[in-house]
Amino acid sequence: MGLQPLEFSDCYLDSPWFRERVRAHEAELEKTNKFIKELLKDGKNLIAATKNLSAAQRKFAHSLRDFKFEFIGDAETDDERYIDASLHEFSNFLKNLEEQREILALSVTETLIKPLERFRKEQLGAVKEEKKKFDKETEKNYSLLEKHLNLSAKKKELQLQEADNQVEQNRKHFYELSLEYVCKLQEIQERKKFECVEPVLSFFQGLFTFYHQGYELAKDFSHYKMALQINIQNTRNRFEGTRSEVEELMNKIKRNPQEHKRANHFTMEGYLYVQEKRPAPFGSSWVKHYCTYRKETKKFTMIPFEHRSGGKVGDEELFILTYCTKRNADTIDRRFCFDLEASDRPGVPVTMQAFSEEDRKLWMEALDGKEALFINMNRANAKREGSAQLDKIGFTIIKKCISAVETRGINDQGLYRVVGVSSKVQRLLSLLMDAKTCNEVDLENSVDWEVKTITSAMKQYLRSLPEPLMTYELHGEFIVPAKSGSPESRVNAVHFLVHKLPEKNKEMLEILVKHLANVSKHAKRNLMTVANLGVVFGPTLMRPQEETVAAIMDLKFQNIVVEILIENHEKIFKTLPDATFPEPISMSVSPPNAPPRQSRRQGQRIKRPLAVYNLCLELDDADSHSSPREDTPTGSMDSLSSQSPTPAFSSSPPGLLDGNHLIMDSGDLAGWTTNLPSQSRPSMVSWMNTLSANPAATNTPPSAFFFPNPATGSDKAVESVAHRKARAVYPCEAEHSSELSFQIGAIFEDVQFSREPGWLEGTLNGRRGLIPQNYVQFL
Repeated sequence: MGLQPLEFSDCYLDSPWFRERVRAHEAELEKTNKFIKELLKDGKNLIAATKNLSAAQRKFAHSLRDFKFEFIGDAETDDERYIDASLHEFSNFLKNLEEQREILALSVTETLIKPLERFRKEQLGAVKEEKKKFDKETEKNYSLLEKHLNLSAKKKELQLQEADNQVEQNRKHFYELSLEYVCKLQEIQERKKFECVEPVLSFFQGLFTFYHQGYELAKDFSHYKMALQINIQNTRNRFEGTRSEVEELMNKIKRNPQEHKRANHFTMEGYLYVQEKRPAPFGSSWVKHYCTYRKETKKFTMIPFEHRSGGKVGDEELFILTYCTKRNADTIDRRFCFDLEASDRPGVPVTMQAFSEEDRKLWMEALDGKEALFINMNRANAKREGSAQLDKIGFTIIKKCISAVETRGINDQGLYRVVGVSSKVQRLLSLLMDAKTCNEVDLENSVDWEVKTITSAMKQYLRSLPEPLMTYELHGEFIVPAKSGSPESRVNAVHFLVHKLPEKNKEMLEILVKHLANVSKHAKRNLMTVANLGVVFGPTLMRPQEETVAAIMDLKFQNIVVEILIENHEKIFKTLPDATFPEPISMSVSPPNAPPRQSRRQGQRIKRPLAVYNLCLELDDADSHSSPREDTPTGSMDSLSSQSPTPAFSSSPPGLLDGNHLIMDSGDLAGWTTNLPSQSRPSMVSWMNTLSANPAATNTPPSAFFFPNPATGSDKAVESVAHRKARAVYPCEAEHSSELSFQIGAIFEDVQFSREPGWLEGTLNGRRGLIPQNYVQFL
């Protein structure tokens, strides 16, 4: 049972039971006061903990933002660029999340702490003051009453009358104070229910808003997260392939280091100990130098270097070599020595010591020693010998294998990835490469040869050619466009280079690529997407002349070239390239990619009041997406040769990031990809962090036209744009029913500024809609 009500009539009786009920009310208010005091303490601790958490998360975000991965080689794939930029994206995500947390911490102070402190001070404090008055008046009333009752009856009537009046007035005052106190007690008992709970409700409303903002951030971040997972999976797959190649090269060099010497412009290089003579009686010392020699110019350089001192490098010394003489053991108390004489110091030989007799022999040969002729150990100049040739038999082998694969195994899972038994592959290959038995081998109907044996034999044949199908000469030129440029420029460069191949190479490549395109069309069954075929056939069709770690690092770009060939085989092989197309651009020149787009949703979300989370964003159903499954695909599903017209990193410079468009040519894992949102949608992190009223703040490419902003520019500027035509300088895919999709070169009619910042309104093919203003150029 709850507290009993305090009746006003009981104030006049002031019975023991009345006083008991008053004390019960007072005890309840004291308990409430202690509860609020404890709640305020916990609330302040919560704010302090929230601020500490926010500071720690911001420090974590700064650590993510300030770190940058370095890469091996001279370029990165699109996947690697996205991974590199992901730390900055994570940092922005945490930064935006912590901004919302700071708002929450401030709202706790305003909505919870201050109202409760005010209630405790103004209401409960007032009751305490009333209680003090009531207790004081009670004491005074009953003391006066006792004193009055102790008066002698023998007093004069006038004195007794005055005493009676005084007691009566005091009693009246006491009853009035008692009535007010009882009223106040019951008022506070009722008031405390909403005065205490309402601030707590406001606190939870702010908490819910914070979590909803986090949910919104996470929901928009999920698009980026899914794409990044694919980027990471693709990079991991390439790493696995590259690691095996590197380990194989390392083992080859272990077995025979001299055969795998790198080709460079030095005839000989390596460490030698140089004798430095000192005045008597100090004798001489031997100092280690790294020496290089160029036979054409006779230039010999020496750089002192000591590994044990932390890699300290001394000053380089260069001289022109005159002659080299071998030192016999009877002329010097050290082994493996020889003398050099410089042209500027005739008659003053420099004595050097090699590491071994073999090492000295190599130096003597390189320095025109008389014992032996110089042997050029540059393995890169020697062509790989193989029995396979691009002749009539070679074309027959490839056509027979392709026909058998398309007839028997086009839907086999892991086609070309699953390898056959080595002995069977070699036996089939020997039969096919023998002119006498080639025509007798029936691959389409015979059960003797498994599909994996046929595919492995075909790959082995291509690897056995004296030089790769795409030639050593053009290898570097094919790699360059894969490392940079827009999707269109990449395709055009590869198109141009394919037609520079020898005719037989081009013919064979066309047959093979057409087949691979057919294989990729059955990717739902065989799981061999364009990207997977690029991984398999990149090292088969392209091969560097010199086997080095740097060349192995370019394997991923070989895969991209093969992907471009497969995706664009009709254009590349059926049409002639532009005769005016320039030679492939250098790595330092990268055409600008499509600039970031303003998100139509960003303005709506940023304007939403913080204290109210309104799920209705006034968006059409077309703007909503079904939530993607959270599983990470085990296979590579995207094509590196294509790029999204709108990078996911909308806060990053266009020149830095080439968007990796998730093109599912093969239809791999169709059930998963149908729910995958467009990669081009800008992330929540970007629009929360980079809102700007001025479109000039975005990274507009050099070729784009500068657009005045209708929100800040003059009316004259707006009028000058109205009813003008514009041409698309980047392709764009609509993300909302009110937007237009278009390709490069599309002409828009009646172009005007939209109320949406960063957007224009225009008409294309009779349909009117929104256009990203930094995607077009006014005519």
